[in-house]
Amino acid sequence: SRYIRPLGTDFNVGDRITAGRRLTPADVAMAASMNVPAVRVTRKPVVALIATGDVLVIPGETPGPDQIIASNAFGLAAVLEDEGAEVRRLPIAQDNRASLEACFALARGADLVVTIGGASVGDHDLVGEVAAGLGLDRSFYKVAMRPGKPLMAGRLMDMPMIGLPGNPVSSMVCGHIFLRPAIRALLGLAAGALPRERAALAGDVGPNGPREHYMRARATPEGGVRVLERQDSSLLSVLSAADTLVVRPPHDPARKAGESVELLRL
Repeated sequence: SRYIRPLGTDFNVGDRITAGRRLTPADVAMAASMNVPAVRVTRKPVVALIATGDVLVIPGETPGPDQIIASNAFGLAAVLEDEGAEVRRLPIAQDNRASLEACFALARGADLVVTIGGASVGDHDLVGEVAAGLGLDRSFYKVAMRPGKPLMAGRLMDMPMIGLPGNPVSSMVCGHIFLRPAIRALLGLAAGALPRERAALAGDVGPNGPREHYMRARATPEGGVRVLERQDSSLLSVLSAADTLVVRPPHDPARKAGESVELLRL
């Protein structure tokens, strides 16, 4: 009858939902329709998040004349949770060894420890110094990117560690570029950088400097991308207005509207 669907048009006995993927709502419905009551999944990786600095106060508190609100930890926690991590946001570490050591002790047992700030206060890299005293095996320090030059990575107390810059936009951009792929790898997904696309510029942009530049931008209804006017790495309002990062190679010449550029969707 034309009102009866043949067997096996959707799936057959023995068909599988392949591993190495993040389950979507459709995947969950598919598993249920296959009469599978439970599936084996990877647990959420635990990330210990440590904001550092005497200048920081928690939102809701009144900052002193020499203090700012600790925004980075909350924005980065949202980035990490969006990727499937469980975030342990630890107390703010003050700019002294005892406070930092206490926070690192609280981080024990995490799958990844992330510090924010403390790595570019003049030449005094307090986070790096304290971590080194605790046995940090540092892989690298500083990357040729803008925003986000003072970035560190290594292993500390059997945990991978990433030290992010303290500048708000630098910290958030580095969260997208470095933390999101790290969480995907910890979840058992394919390792690698976030996928990049190409689109046409909706306006002219000037030449780039010696570092790879992740410019805050917005997609246009026509399918192109418009680089936002102000690119100062302290402006969270500009990052909040962006839905794209246009990636400029080092020493990239000025580009005209209509030229193709590489980008990352936020």
